[in-house]
Amino acid sequence: MSEVPAHVTLREVGPRDGLQNEPPVPTAQKIELLDALAETGVGEIEAVSYVNPRAIPQMADAGEVWAGIARAKGVLYSALVPNMVGARRALEEGFSSIEAVVSASRTHNLRNINRTPEESLDAIGEVIAEAHARGASCQVIVATAFGCPYEGEVPEAQVVGYARRAVELGADSVCFGDTTGMGTPPRVRRLVGGFRDACPEIQLGLHFHDTRGTGMANLVAALEMGVDRFDASVGGLGGCPYAPGASGNIATEEAVYLLQEYGVETGVDLDLMIEVAGLAQHIVGRELPSGLLKAGPRTRLAV
Repeated sequence: MSEVPAHVTLREVGPRDGLQNEPPVPTAQKIELLDALAETGVGEIEAVSYVNPRAIPQMADAGEVWAGIARAKGVLYSALVPNMVGARRALEEGFSSIEAVVSASRTHNLRNINRTPEESLDAIGEVIAEAHARGASCQVIVATAFGCPYEGEVPEAQVVGYARRAVELGADSVCFGDTTGMGTPPRVRRLVGGFRDACPEIQLGLHFHDTRGTGMANLVAALEMGVDRFDASVGGLGGCPYAPGASGNIATEEAVYLLQEYGVETGVDLDLMIEVAGLAQHIVGRELPSGLLKAGPRTRLAV
């Protein structure tokens, strides 16, 4: 166990991972949400995904959203790209940080993009090279890293092997995605430990879902191993359109609240993030799962 980090970077993924699972949201409201999130102090925001609109119509206006936001100083905006076409669009439109995804589960990868993980990694290598040629960075997200709805357990060695291959191809960082919320603290500890043994110098991020109620426990397990980068989604928006039963991500405001209890700095204004969670709830028109949005922090006293 490492010392708990003094500072953790949270990447807000609600505008992409969250909204892609909702009925299409008007462009103006996406821009409103992105600009509101940028004012909370969060350092990184996954803004859009450059995907085929036939596959995910919720992201069809990615270019318009990116062109319309204020692009706050000090915020690193990124875009998820499924292939070279999407990567070139993102890079040409000014993104300096992109993410590419491969699933550690062969079945999930085939059902998602009709490629084996090995074929996906070959293509991702070309995306990484394109990003670097344009002065941008590329993170590789290894999805279904903690389990697959079609295959069940995915061996840690298999997950680490794909991550190591991504690093060999030039990935600037790696993120393990708990696509279906199958992660548990022991599995988190094993996978983080295995990756660090294989790639000790590479920055690692973690992306947890709270499908089975273990999202925050997983965050704590990773935090206590010294992990200092996590994805989170305002209000708990999110899921995966290619993973049955994969409900929302851990809520950003809940992650900030818990990290504050550990004395960990995030740079995020908790009260403001809770307000933005309320905005997100209004935009999607349904109750979001965030407990903190309902109850507020423990310091909020009854009047």
